[in-house]
Order: sequence, then structure tokens, then C-alpha cells
Amino acid sequence: MSAAVLASCKNTLPDSAAADYRSASEFLYSYRGSPDTFTAYRRELEHFLQWTWLVAGLSLCDVQREHLESYVEFSRQPPDAWIGRKQVPRFIERQGERVANPDWRPYQAPADQPYALSQSALQAMFAVLSSFFNYLVQENQLPANPVARIRQKGKFLRKRQGQDKIRRLSQIQWDVVIETAEAMAVEDPDTHERTLFIMTALFAMYLRISELVETERWIPQMGHFQRDLEGNWWFLTVGKGNKEREVSVSNAMLHALRRYRESRDLSAMPSPGEATPLIHKTRGKGGITSTRQIRSIVQKCFSQAEAKLRSEGSIEEAERLATATVHWLRHTGISEDVKHRPREHVRDDAGHGSSAITDRYIDVERAERHASARNKPVTK
Repeated sequence: MSAAVLASCKNTLPDSAAADYRSASEFLYSYRGSPDTFTAYRRELEHFLQWTWLVAGLSLCDVQREHLESYVEFSRQPPDAWIGRKQVPRFIERQGERVANPDWRPYQAPADQPYALSQSALQAMFAVLSSFFNYLVQENQLPANPVARIRQKGKFLRKRQGQDKIRRLSQIQWDVVIETAEAMAVEDPDTHERTLFIMTALFAMYLRISELVETERWIPQMGHFQRDLEGNWWFLTVGKGNKEREVSVSNAMLHALRRYRESRDLSAMPSPGEATPLIHKTRGKGGITSTRQIRSIVQKCFSQAEAKLRSEGSIEEAERLATATVHWLRHTGISEDVKHRPREHVRDDAGHGSSAITDRYIDVERAERHASARNKPVTK
């Protein structure tokens, strides 16, 4: 297995597989303006086509309901050879050329834990494949969508009573994370003043990782921090669904912005229309264009914070932080603010489509439910 399997298919596989590759590529092309969606869809289709060609020996036109059910079972328990035990890039540079990384695997699991497919990952799989097959039907490449023929998805997908738990950092974890980022900035300002600003922006403005990088649809710039006639500062961004929104900027966020700009020898605050990249590259000109690079920056900070927690004896906090992802910072910021701010204000800053989504971050009822059960007796 290698990261280049899909990229080489059109040259090494039979005509039917090459046609499948073209269809998948054309489908993905329509999502090129949304990096997170593109990456998620590419990953799901890559897994599916690898199984279709390499395991089942099928082409897309052969896939039926029973094949999809077999694929789901395969995805739940893929062979060990398909599972990576460490995070590695899909491609590496070798003698100035971008080549497949032989250590990359389609599925990932911690070194000391068995692979497990979460319910959210399973739901995403069904959603992406259904969307893909609908596209093929609309393009007259298939007569019907085989995903729609799976009548008993319930044997794969569980229904959950109540709200899903929001994955976020605890107060202790966030305190150590931001302290770690500040210490990194002091030790190596040329590199980590940027780290500190990224961590602050993801938490304080609930930004998605894709809102920090340059894409075809949006180039975040310093000039997108804007002051209105009342002297209030706002940050203009384009988020999920290509929706533009303004995020209210707190005094603490303004302080972080000033510090970051001063570290780059810029004026204290942006001027109207300033085109300076928001998140600069350390080498070369322009802004960061890869969400993977942002993830790497955040994860490095998380790793150092985890080590600090372990050294202080907070083993449980450290172990949970080890599972955190970039998106937890957005969740953490929203969860903290919804305790103190009107939910409508948080909703609009977060870019939620409805208050119902914001309500998921209000866990007062959950806490009260546990409190009422804490001291109930087992014996009379």
C-alpha cells in the first residue's frame, strides 16, 4: 500500500479502473473550493476505491448493495498491513521530487490500541459514498445508487439518545496549552509567535482550520481585521458552505494580534485593506496554503503541553490531551463563551446555521442530571 495508489491507477490499472479514477477525480474537483470537504471526501473515496480494486476486484459499475456491506465490514476491521501506527505525511521529498511515503497507510490507530471505526466515521462513510453514487447516477454512469438500497443501515449505524458529547479541552488542559504556546514564543519568537497567534485565534474566534489558510475561495489577510464606526473590531472570514461572516474580536484577541504584528515588524494594528498575509510562511513569501501545516503547528504545541502535564503528575489530563485535535480549540472556545454570552451572539460568531447547533455546547442540563444521580443509594 502507498499514498500513490490512486495517482498511479490511471496508468497501471485496467480501463475500467482508469474510468473509475476519472469519475472520482471529476467528482472531487467540484469540491476544490472547500479544502476540508475536499480532503474528507478524497480520503473516503480513496479507501473505497482501494478496496474495490485491490480487495474485491470490482469496478464501480459492478458494485451492488452486498458489496458495500462487505466494504463496511472491511473498514471496521482492516488488515494490519492497511493500518498505520504513527502519523506520517502521504508524500515525502526525495532528491527534489515528491514521492509516495512507503510508511503511509489508509487507516490510523495508536501504537498500543486496536483500530476502531467510530460511529461518526461510519456516518461520514455512508454520506460520502451516497453523494458519490448519486453523482454517478446523475451523470448517467450508473442506473441506481447502491447505498440507497441498503435497507438496514441500522445494523451499522446506531441511533443516539440525547446530544453527542462535545470534544473539548478542560480548563486545566487549555491553561497549560496556552502557557506552553507563550513559553515557546519567548524561547523562539521567530518561529513560535506565529504558533501563539494561531492557538489564540482558533480559541478566541472559534475559527476553523480552513479559515486560516489561503485557498481559491478566500485569502485571509491582516486587513480582514476591521474597525467599525463605533470603534469595535471585527474579523471577516469565509467559512463552511462558502458563507461570509464577521466575528467579534475581544480585547484579548486584539492584544494577541498586536503582539503577533509587532513580532513581524508591522504596525500595531492593521490598516484598512492591508493585504499582508494573516498567517505567514516562515520561508518564502505569502501565507500558509496547507491545513496540514497548521495542524502540525498546533499538534507540536499540544505535544509539549502534554509532556508538561505528565511532568506535573497530571497523567489523566495528559492522556486525554494526547487525543485532541485542532478542532477541539474551536469547540473549547465556543463551550467557554456560551457560559457567559448570549447564545445568539456565540451562534453568529461561530457561523452556526441555527441556535440548535450552539445549544449542543450548553451542558448545564447534563451536569445537573449527573448531580442529581451522584448520591442516590444502591440499598435502602
